This record gives sequence, structure tokens and C-alpha cells, in this order.
Amino acid sequence: MKSIRYKAATVRWSCSVARCDQPRMCRVRLLLLCLCVLVAMTLTLALSLANQHPEEFDLPPKPPDLIKDKLNHQPGKPTVAQVKRLISQVNWERLWYFQLRPILIQRQPGSRGSRAVRKHIFSQLDSLSAGWSVEVDSFISETPRGPVSFSNILAVLDPMAPRRLLLACHYDSKLIPSDASEPQKVFVGASDSAVPCAMMLELVTALDAHLKKHKQLMSRVTLQLVFFDGGEAFEQWSPTDSLYGSRHLAEYMSSIPHPPGSEQTTLLNAVDLLVLLDLIGAADPMFVNHFDNTARWFDRLIAAEKRLHTLGLLSSHPKEQRYFIKDMNMGPVEDDHLPFLQRGVPVLHLIATPFPSFLHTMEDTADKIHRHTVENLTKILVVFLAEYLRL
Repeated sequence: MKSIRYKAATVRWSCSVARCDQPRMCRVRLLLLCLCVLVAMTLTLALSLANQHPEEFDLPPKPPDLIKDKLNHQPGKPTVAQVKRLISQVNWERLWYFQLRPILIQRQPGSRGSRAVRKHIFSQLDSLSAGWSVEVDSFISETPRGPVSFSNILAVLDPMAPRRLLLACHYDSKLIPSDASEPQKVFVGASDSAVPCAMMLELVTALDAHLKKHKQLMSRVTLQLVFFDGGEAFEQWSPTDSLYGSRHLAEYMSSIPHPPGSEQTTLLNAVDLLVLLDLIGAADPMFVNHFDNTARWFDRLIAAEKRLHTLGLLSSHPKEQRYFIKDMNMGPVEDDHLPFLQRGVPVLHLIATPFPSFLHTMEDTADKIHRHTVENLTKILVVFLAEYLRL
């Protein structure tokens, strides 16, 4: 910084302070001298401040405009080579044997099976290098069967990021009594929703290296996984007997300031988009967009399916658009997105339409899962996540 030197002026007085023939004039001159010194000091300070950089003052950062930022968010555009590298990381054997198989058990809320699946999800996320922050959101709620303990699983890549993309499913299974003639046969809910859980685990495993780099760059949008507990009704579906985990989490997130200390915004405001997976696994599913305000993100899924088909990266996929159908209204479906939708969170609801024929029956088992469909949809979602997060 260029230094500025001021040469002190020599002031000669025609009178002394001790003996002054004109005392009033002497006082005036003394005041003028003090004023000149004050002006000089002020100018020096002003010039010094003008040459400082703003970051040297430790000014608090400008708070993010969460609503404006999410509305203006633009996806990345991976090249063909990048898409091929991303897709090559999806591993069906890993998804089937290591991600899905341990979930294909009875897993009602509060049960031993539920705890086993929770431990499995923790273990899978803990094995990744990206460094996920994983916690359990436990609570007790009244049900038609009395008080029940529920546990949502929350995994956030970077808890301090201003905004979040939520990828979610429910991991509990519906309570369906076994047939007296086949007591050993239990309901495992393969498509409802063991497969979506396994797909989510495979997605973050395939993208592990990219997500690790994304976190290190402290990007403004991070990824959060949510495995809801208590998605199913215990008896008859109703506003109070269903969606236990999602109702609790939406209320909880709406009460947590974000960024920390904020008085205007909460964790719920930080959610750019909630992508909910449900009833996935049967052959030839169809997905439609249920909400106008997320149409542009549904269009990205359509584009990803077409692109991967053109590149020959999808199996048993005879035409370029098979799964994601535009401009078809099938009506809204009550699911775990509802408590978030009611609080203004944009939603992309990826639920197979129409529902699988074996829904809520003992036939919803591993043998009903269509390998190529699940693998293809996982690849499409890999591209979607890579675009949204700009990996």
C-alpha cells in the first residue's frame, strides 16, 4: 500500500502565549491550528480506509436468499464421456446382494427387523469415503396399536451447506399377518420400499468419489438422504394412521433455524427439491409428473432416459422414452411427500403408476423384481443427481 507522508508545517507566531498583546487573536490562531491538525488526521484515516480491501474487515457474509437461489438453480451439463464414466460405476451385483438383500425382511416400526435394517443402512453409508453425517430421528407416536417408537434415518453430505436436495423413501414394511397355512411366509415389501432403499444406497456408492469432491468444494447445494419410518398405516389409512415419520420430520425441520442462527429461514426452507421414490421394482413401470412447479426437473429425467438410450447404456430398453411420461395426469397420490408439500417444499414424486399388481400382498418378493428396470432407473437417477449437484 502506498504510504502518504505529510510534512509538518513550521508555524511562526507573532506573539507568545505568555506575553501577547492581542490575547483574543492568539486564541483564534491556536484554534485554527488545532482544526488544521484534525482535518489532516481525518484525511489520513480516510485515505487509509479507502486503500483497504473489504475482506480485511471480517464483515459477516451476506445471508443466502434460499427461495431465489432454488428457483434460479441450473443443472450441469455432463459430456458424453462424463456420462459414460458415471454410468460405469453402477453395479447391479452390489445393489442386489449387498444393498437389497439385507432389507428383504419384516421391518415394522420398533421391531428387531427395523433395527437390523437401520444398522445395515448405517454400515453402508459409513463405508463410503465421502464422509456422511448420519443420525437417527427417533420419536414415539400414538397409533391404533398404542404408542410405537419410530426412527427416521437422516444422512447429510454437508450439514453446513445453505441448500439441500432431498432423496427419500420409506424403509418400514406394512404389517400384514401371515397365512395360517404358510406361517413362515412373511411380507417383505420388495417394491414397497426395499428396492428404493437399495437404489439410494447404490446411487451414493456409485457417486462416492464425486460426492467427496463435491463436499470438499463446499458447494452451495448438498445431498441429503432420508429413510422414513412409519410410512405405512397400521390399520386403515388416514391422516393420523400413516406417514408417521414424514409428518414428524417435516414439523421438526420447520422449527430448526438454517443457516444456524437465522431468524427468517429454517431447514425446510433449505430444501430445493424432495425426490421421493416408492413402489419401484416391477417390470415396465410408468412415472408421471404430479406437480407443475417441478416440471422442469421431471423433464431432466425424460432427457436423461433419452440420452442413455441413444448412447446404448440402458438394457432391455426398446424405445427412447419408456419410463417417464410427460403430459399425463394420473392424479395425486398420498405418500411421504405430503407433509413437505403442504409446507411449500417442491416435490418430484417417483411412484410407479399404476401400482404394481402385487402391492400389499405376500407376492411382493425378490422374484418380482425386474433387474433391467431397477438397473436402468438407477442409471437415470445417477445422471439426474450429477446434473443437479453439478458433480
